[in-house]
Amino acid sequence: MPEVLQRWKAAFDGHRPDEMAGLFTADALFQGFGPDVLTGRDAVRGYYEAVPSGRRAEVTVLHTYTIGEQVAGGFADVTFGAADGWEARVHLSLVLRRDDGRWRIRQYHVSRVDSAQ
Repeated sequence: MPEVLQRWKAAFDGHRPDEMAGLFTADALFQGFGPDVLTGRDAVRGYYEAVPSGRRAEVTVLHTYTIGEQVAGGFADVTFGAADGWEARVHLSLVLRRDDGRWRIRQYHVSRVDSAQ
């Protein structure tokens, strides 16, 4: 999982939506900041195209697991930020599936962390 998140972070920080979409399976389920669950690479690409350029992500992997040779996943803390001071902390959970010989994200879910707690 850490190598997938390294590729995800590099693509996110570089504002490369096509590369981001390629990290996901064709049938991926995606729950970002919006209220809707998105499905598939095209939806993931559209989501990341809408993210303003200049946003960055700091990722701390908290836990990983594997289920056999084809499924893995884990949890991370992610802080998204921008030069203007905007910041959002989230918990990220991923389910990965081996797809065409490489790990891809099958399920992506962020849960915003309220800093007021």
